[in-house]
Amino acid sequence: MPIHHPDRAHDLATRIEMEVRERLEEAVDYVCLEALVRTRRARGLPPPLADNDADRREYTAHVRAFLLLLEGDLADCLDPERRRKLPTADGGGDESTRLMSVQVALARLLPDYWQRFDEARSRYLAEPPPSGGESGGSLLSRLFRRG
Repeated sequence: MPIHHPDRAHDLATRIEMEVRERLEEAVDYVCLEALVRTRRARGLPPPLADNDADRREYTAHVRAFLLLLEGDLADCLDPERRRKLPTADGGGDESTRLMSVQVALARLLPDYWQRFDEARSRYLAEPPPSGGESGGSLLSRLFRRG
């Protein structure tokens, strides 16, 4: 018996896109929170706080930088016809929304998307100086939980 989520009363293609977007948002969130913590630790700063505007801006900068890195790496893998299917800036839209929409499209177009995502994640997280063994993922997810 199929599971019906109350918010998923859409056609199959829309539901797939929503699931891909949700998974991508979680993966990008994890990468960027980890990068934020590593960067702050390397600078000798305290852990980020969810209600701190400067911490949120720094996190948002990580999200944008990582999404741009992904777009640059992965869009180059597409032939011109498939590249035309990617969302473009329309002048009035939110750039973060467009960047995430590009990743959703790439995840649906590239069969090895998640392997490539993982390679980009490793490279991005290697940029800030590595820290000790703690990852802080679950604590950070609670701190920066989206409402």
